[in-house]
Amino acid sequence: MILKLNGSFRIDNLRRYPSETVEALRDALEAGVIAAADPHRKDFYDLEAGDNIFYIHFSPTGTVLFLACWRKMPSRQHTPCAVSFPEARAHC
Repeated sequence: MILKLNGSFRIDNLRRYPSETVEALRDALEAGVIAAADPHRKDFYDLEAGDNIFYIHFSPTGTVLFLACWRKMPSRQHTPCAVSFPEARAHC
């Protein structure tokens, strides 16, 4: 789903991430970001923004609780492997 917040909202930076990281989260939420709901916790989401994954919680007061951030794992690219076989020789 796409999650987009309108108007002003507060982000509580619970783990004291750098201000640039908090602003990246704010920008993503304002622009619209791919979100996946945590199936085990109500109102918790993983947000995929650029190279980052943000883990947040929407509190009942409307505040965004910024819980964690990590780099997205690059997807493995399937590249063909070159396999060399020893030269075959016929012996008579």
